Amino acid sequence: MPTTADLKRGLVIQIEQSPCLVLDVTAQSPSARGGSTLYKTRYRNLLTGQVLEKAFKGGDRIDEADFERRKGQYLYPAGDGGVFMDLENYEQYELAGEMFEGVSNYLLEGMELQLGLFQGQVVSIDLPLTVQLQVVETAPAIKKATATAQTKEAVLETGLRLQVPGYLEPGEKIKVDTRECRFISRA
Repeated sequence: MPTTADLKRGLVIQIEQSPCLVLDVTAQSPSARGGSTLYKTRYRNLLTGQVLEKAFKGGDRIDEADFERRKGQYLYPAGDGGVFMDLENYEQYELAGEMFEGVSNYLLEGMELQLGLFQGQVVSIDLPLTVQLQVVETAPAIKKATATAQTKEAVLETGLRLQVPGYLEPGEKIKVDTRECRFISRA
């Protein structure tokens, strides 16, 4: 069983019967003799989506969650959600709500991603760091525009709206950062 010394960013632990993804860990050494190190964590509850904080004393045991990451694939939209498939056992999961809304603007049919499963249920979807999407609608290209010039809004094939350089035209493929929702480059 892991201890607080094993806490690190990206680890999934169990707090109050819920899987929680550790977002940040800071260690504070005691100033007095005999004090134990204090580990302050920021974590996201994967069932509710809440970001919370908790402090652990040095040497405390922490519970690892019954959590596993598996390769998955986005199959198709269904109602207000989407259908995903586990590429290891070909089981399909239909997801909707907040978890789907957070990733829906980056999903194309057939896209591979990571599914986070807790007790057999999908509780998280990890997208690739970048995705390639086609520009569907944008203002005409600005002549003599450079990458550092003014930007304009573009609508991508998934419905995502973001700022792109003035030289892009409809029909071009671009790379988009999924963490920060920003233009990276042409594809």
